[in-house]
Amino acid sequence: MSTTQKPFGEPVPLLDLKAQYASIKKDIDAAIARVVDSQHFILGPEVEALEKSIATYSGCAHAIGVTSGTDAILVALMALDVKPGDEVITSPNTFVATATCIARLGAKAVFVDIDPVSYNLDVSKLERAITKKTKAIMPVHLFGQMADMDAVMAVANKHALPVIEDAAQAIGSEWNGKRAGAWGAMGCLSFFPSKNLGAFGDAGAVVTNDDKFARTVKLLRSQGQEPKYFSKIVGGNFRIDALQAAILSAKLPHLDGWTAGRQKNAAFYRKRFTELGVDANASRPSKSQPLTLPREGKNVRHVYNQFVVRSIDRDGLKKRLAEQGIGTEIYYPQPMHLQACFASWGGMPGDFPEAEAAANESLALPVYPELSEAQLDTVVRATLAHR
Repeated sequence: MSTTQKPFGEPVPLLDLKAQYASIKKDIDAAIARVVDSQHFILGPEVEALEKSIATYSGCAHAIGVTSGTDAILVALMALDVKPGDEVITSPNTFVATATCIARLGAKAVFVDIDPVSYNLDVSKLERAITKKTKAIMPVHLFGQMADMDAVMAVANKHALPVIEDAAQAIGSEWNGKRAGAWGAMGCLSFFPSKNLGAFGDAGAVVTNDDKFARTVKLLRSQGQEPKYFSKIVGGNFRIDALQAAILSAKLPHLDGWTAGRQKNAAFYRKRFTELGVDANASRPSKSQPLTLPREGKNVRHVYNQFVVRSIDRDGLKKRLAEQGIGTEIYYPQPMHLQACFASWGGMPGDFPEAEAAANESLALPVYPELSEAQLDTVVRATLAHR
């Protein structure tokens, strides 16, 4: 078939930020103008207002705005005094920042394989990874669905270990009615533009219910200074920009509506794929069932930062969809234990078979809230045409 032919419908991008901006342009432009008129760009009232709103939204006592989701993880680890020789348990199926932040402090990431249905850390394998060097446990709430935090916290509390939640993809998600970031000692949020709540550049936040950790993170983000020019601890420059804070404050009231749109689109996909013969309950692709759908836990609020299918011919499917003008993305093509930058940790192929299978089979389809049913149907039909 010619790559110029698109028989299934109009092109569908993986994400269309222009559509979102158009819907709230007046609010965003007013927020930017307000900061520019004030000429107050570092910390200040815009940041304080956002922090209060994010804390409330996340069900936490505190939120501390920082420069990015990566720096949220880094500063949370610093607040726990993670240092060379320490170990932090986490998932191999994640964005590289989860592990690089551990490595930057001279510590080692100890990986636990994932559950093939949720893509999150398999808690049944968590306890056996704990050693005398373990400093913290860091579950990753991947694709907008939380890990089993009741089970994670039970293991953590048994061994008196703090938990840092990597909730970069999961703002507003819930496990048993409690939001991402509110379970552990700290939670780390990302406001990268493609996230459900995205800034106009890099930004992030640490949320916590612990007064001591909140104070420490605030010190760390501003060179450890209190008062100015007097550093109590070694920190860094992790301050969120006031411009980004103002933009996020304008967006936050729309977040639940956008989440509902993503959930509606996910439900459409599930219904339409099922109508056309896909087994919605299959957990892994096979010759008889070459495509599988994401599954929701019964006690979760899934916010669908991504809608990830699995295919026995993932790369061929991605190529076919690209020919039809349909955007997709692989999250993530190589698990952490096989990344070249972590070779010194000794990871080998076969160490974590579920994470490796996900890396070879997973593909994210467009799910952003502005998609029409016609666009969603185009994605479904083009996807199934590859079988």
